[in-house]
Amino acid sequence: MLVHRRTKRGKLAITLVATAALALNVLPAHAINLYKADGVTSSTITLGITSPLTGAAAPGYNKVPSAMQAYFNYVNDNGGVSGRKIKLIVKDDAYNPVLAKSVTNDLVLQSKVLALVGTLGTANNEATTRFVNDHGVPRLFVNTGYSGFADSKKYPTTYPLLPSYVMEAKIMGQYIKDNFAGKSVAIIYQDDDFGGDALKGFATAGTKFIAKIPYASGSQADPTVVGKWIAGLMALKPDVTIMFGVSSATAAALGGSYRAGFKTQWILGSVGGDGTTIATVAGPTAVGLLYGAIGASFLPAPTDTTDPYIAQFQAINTKYNAGVTFDNNVLVGMNTAMLTVEALRAAGPTLTRASLLKAIAKSGSTFASAGFAPLGYSATSHVGYNGYWFGTYGPTGAIKPNGGIYTLYTTDSGTGAVVKATSTRPAMPLKGLPNN
Repeated sequence: MLVHRRTKRGKLAITLVATAALALNVLPAHAINLYKADGVTSSTITLGITSPLTGAAAPGYNKVPSAMQAYFNYVNDNGGVSGRKIKLIVKDDAYNPVLAKSVTNDLVLQSKVLALVGTLGTANNEATTRFVNDHGVPRLFVNTGYSGFADSKKYPTTYPLLPSYVMEAKIMGQYIKDNFAGKSVAIIYQDDDFGGDALKGFATAGTKFIAKIPYASGSQADPTVVGKWIAGLMALKPDVTIMFGVSSATAAALGGSYRAGFKTQWILGSVGGDGTTIATVAGPTAVGLLYGAIGASFLPAPTDTTDPYIAQFQAINTKYNAGVTFDNNVLVGMNTAMLTVEALRAAGPTLTRASLLKAIAKSGSTFASAGFAPLGYSATSHVGYNGYWFGTYGPTGAIKPNGGIYTLYTTDSGTGAVVKATSTRPAMPLKGLPNN
């Protein structure tokens, strides 16, 4: 924890930042480092990310930082940002909140990064919030759908990117009403803020369950736990079963269901339907278990080469991330990196933490990105995307939009309606290089 020295000079610095906070409506009065140019030299911009490179959550997610670096390298080879090259420092947090606090401390105090980008996980981001707030460090495009991070007063320097889990559950509830009216529904969910947000969303949507099966994060590795899930489902025989958990839990549920001969229409949350992760955790043939399941996404299908964002990111991946299979994790990483470059460009050549946050508040909603829903950033909103489309998994684990059309459902994290939306994404910048 940072201890402020109560000198006249210190009081003046705090007063200046408090004034800036009122102007931006996003910054805390005690964030005394906002106007420091940490991480910025005449030739470089240094950013940081914490992510699970090892541990149970590593499969799949460990591809995000390298994909971000690949995109940054591409930008660097094409002039960088205001003549500066981007350097990304990656720290392994093993999906452990305690370790996340330690490595975040290192990134800010030792590596002196300008900002954190794409940090993964609700618990890990929550664990570092006080430190991030105290130091006024921008925490951009966090990789979690926890709805609380959109609270600009509690998380003044944090900008979520994903639609919230509340939004996702509300949208999923509406999809079930539209396509499975009168069918019985059960849910397996991770018993923490992740699953708690989902239950709030389903309650708002009016979804009724004949069974709610919670599981503690990590317990999906225990066959006896999974056996109880399947036994409970088989006793009730739901027509539709929602899996609202991580991909390793999805693999366990689908595998247990297959072995027991239990049949239901699976609907998978966006976090838990990654075929690459499932193949890594349960073996290459496990992706076949996804066949016929329904999933949700806010980005294009990673196999959709007709999409200009996918085509460009695949080309960058081939050259700058050679040997790494392009999948949803790589797509997330490159999309996050593109948004980061746009934010850095919008902040202008005199780059500080304050100018970076101000730029996102002012023009972040106009940034080009692969997401089908518009970004909700403004001087009063830290909400990122707000919508999902639904698709069905094929025999190889690839998801395709139902009917071949990306039908987008949008909503908010409150009591607002779920609507089928029509929105036009900003065009992919020429050669994938932001020109904002």
